[in-house]
Amino acid sequence: MPETAASFTGDIPSKYDSGLGPVIFSGYADEIAGRCRSRKPADVLELAAGTGIVSLRLRRRLPPECKLTVTDLNEPMLELAKAKLSGASNVRVRAADAMELPFADGSFDLIVCQFGVMFFPDKAAAFREAARVLKPGGHYIFSVWAPLAQNPFAEIADAEAALFFPDDPPGFYKVPFHYGDPEAVKADLNGGDWSAVSHETVTLNKTIDDPEEFAEALVYGNPISEEIRARGGVDPDEVASAILDALRARFGPPPLRMPLTAVVFTCRRQ
Repeated sequence: MPETAASFTGDIPSKYDSGLGPVIFSGYADEIAGRCRSRKPADVLELAAGTGIVSLRLRRRLPPECKLTVTDLNEPMLELAKAKLSGASNVRVRAADAMELPFADGSFDLIVCQFGVMFFPDKAAAFREAARVLKPGGHYIFSVWAPLAQNPFAEIADAEAALFFPDDPPGFYKVPFHYGDPEAVKADLNGGDWSAVSHETVTLNKTIDDPEEFAEALVYGNPISEEIRARGGVDPDEVASAILDALRARFGPPPLRMPLTAVVFTCRRQ
């Protein structure tokens, strides 16, 4: 995994989970878990599970007898997922690289990945691995963020951070939002592996219940905080404060509501 994904360490996972999760991830987690449930799978693999935001919903919505394997390459993130799933039946949690999955061919009838594929260094290889471990006729359901312009919270965070470092702007937000063109995604999917590929743009409107916590998490809930510290001369709190002001200016007065846009793909294995 690239440094931007592997660097979700220290306090980042908890800030990511509590500060970003309820605002930008939970709605799409409900959406994707519902799509998985409708497939009535028996053996599910989740890739890039992070802190288990989708995992918990999958376990609650899938039949109890359905087996769920939750994976991520980032151990600190995965520890939070493991804690959420403690005591859940038919769940195993393990570290795994999406580009070299430690599972036999045809092990699963459904794979799910929410906002993870953008971080895979070799996306085509990861898609090939997904196809390999799927049973014939199985499905891969995954989501990617639409571009920054369609997700103004990230556009604001990226722009405000850049104002502090005009000669060397932090680059984190370019990573998760660089893969929003469906044609680029389709180009990485090996046509010989899939009998059908479809996608749907899903737009949500979210209320930011705690703007201060959300702005803080936009800095401290991902590796941009480390990029800021590495450049020096600016406290990450200053960037968070600027982001908060910009969010209020863009979406205020309270309650602050903002649009989110993602693309959800459904691929059927040959």
